[in-house]
Amino acid sequence: MTEQTPRINAPLLMQYIGRTIRLVGKVTDIHGDKATLESSGVIVVHVDRDSNLKLGNAVEVVARVNQDLSIKVLSSSDFGNNLDMKVYEELVGICQQHKEIFYDT
Repeated sequence: MTEQTPRINAPLLMQYIGRTIRLVGKVTDIHGDKATLESSGVIVVHVDRDSNLKLGNAVEVVARVNQDLSIKVLSSSDFGNNLDMKVYEELVGICQQHKEIFYDT
């Protein structure tokens, strides 16, 4: 079985240190091999220099949560600049509230 990637946002990072997660956020800054995402809070993201993140776009990342609560991106998908982040936040809440539906327990 492949590793599950729970959907989270910034406030949930502490619960997933050392684990692989799935997160959607808006790219607010890119500088070299680091970027910043907004997903109910600011997240420092470590990316490869050839990353195709676009400033102002929403992106879904599969990433590993580091001890300092930054994340190391393993893969990413650009969602463009027209994603309703409020809907994503609601999805995160539902996934966390009903883990037995979305994830093996």
